[in-house]
Amino acid sequence: MIKLFVSAKPKARENRVEQIDETHFRVWIKEPPDEGRANQAILTVLSEYLKVPKTHLSLLRGHKAKNKIVVRQ
Repeated sequence: MIKLFVSAKPKARENRVEQIDETHFRVWIKEPPDEGRANQAILTVLSEYLKVPKTHLSLLRGHKAKNKIVVRQ
């Protein structure tokens, strides 16, 4: 189990991931932070970037915050 630290940037122009170091990421997503849509979009964009199935990622902390901890299995 690996912890990934994510800084979320909702309501962006495009979906994009910037890797800061091995476990820290900035993720820009188009979705607004309403009803968990941004969280789901973050997991989708991260799974595509890391080339892992979306089911291998889950949000551990930061459901309503910009700084999140995502667990990779």
